[in-house]
Amino acid sequence: MRDTFSEYHPAINFLYFVLVIGFAMFFMHPVCLCISLCGSMGYLAYLQGGEALLAQLKFLLPMTLMAAVLNPTFNHAGDTVLMQLPSGSPLTLESVLYGVAAAAMLGAVVLWFSCYTVVMTSDKFVYLFGKMIPALSLVLAMTLRFIPRFRSQFQAVCEAQRCVGRDLSEGTLLQRMRRAVTVLSIMLTWSMENAIETADSMKSRGYGLTGRTAFSIYRMDGRDKKALLWLGLCGGYVFANGMAGGLQWQYFPCLQGVPVSGLTLSVWMVYLALCLTPVSVGLYGERAWRKLRRGEFTCSRASACR
Repeated sequence: MRDTFSEYHPAINFLYFVLVIGFAMFFMHPVCLCISLCGSMGYLAYLQGGEALLAQLKFLLPMTLMAAVLNPTFNHAGDTVLMQLPSGSPLTLESVLYGVAAAAMLGAVVLWFSCYTVVMTSDKFVYLFGKMIPALSLVLAMTLRFIPRFRSQFQAVCEAQRCVGRDLSEGTLLQRMRRAVTVLSIMLTWSMENAIETADSMKSRGYGLTGRTAFSIYRMDGRDKKALLWLGLCGGYVFANGMAGGLQWQYFPCLQGVPVSGLTLSVWMVYLALCLTPVSVGLYGERAWRKLRRGEFTCSRASACR
């Protein structure tokens, strides 16, 4: 699906993910965690569809459940004792809820980074940081694009091996291990050759040299400036209230947070609007495009009737 927000200036995309990932990591308020988790799930489903979201959840659920279960096993702080564990240590309500909150925070951060890898392509990252940190930006860009390329190349190698009768899922255990070692050797060779070719290509282009100019297709237009103002206002409002204690929540020794007021409700609404910004922009763009196409279709029918 076409994502209108991905077509914004790379600085806008990067600023958005800095805000949502940073807020997801540092705000442990239950409402903020729910907003961040729902926003990341909604944006990933909008970007890649429900099947991609389900695939991510299949990987995330066991990890988050493990984090939620292990925390009360080793953390026994809290005033509300639910039961005594076989080891004699108490199982407290606060430790259980803190484990659930940590699992939600982990899931939200992973999902936001999944959206980040789709929107912030390597060329955008190099465009933003190529002049400031050329070597590091190139390494990070190569790292971000390495995983999807490695996955697609691995599938291609497995298909090629299957065509010559070396399927990894068939044969005895020793045969499958030998075939797996062959595929691993092919992939390691491919990855090293690809890294060397990329380094030679960038060196031949003068990447990182002083005074080197670069062509760029990105320009900050009026739409980007409005988006920058929106992100600045929303992010600044949430950040200021968070630093002032408006989103404070503690789990130990007892559950306690700031009382719900009009100010906290406004912060939650602004935070929700911030997390849903890409989806809202995309839906608005699709609606405008449909109206434009409908108007063109009406004009063409009217001209045909004449």
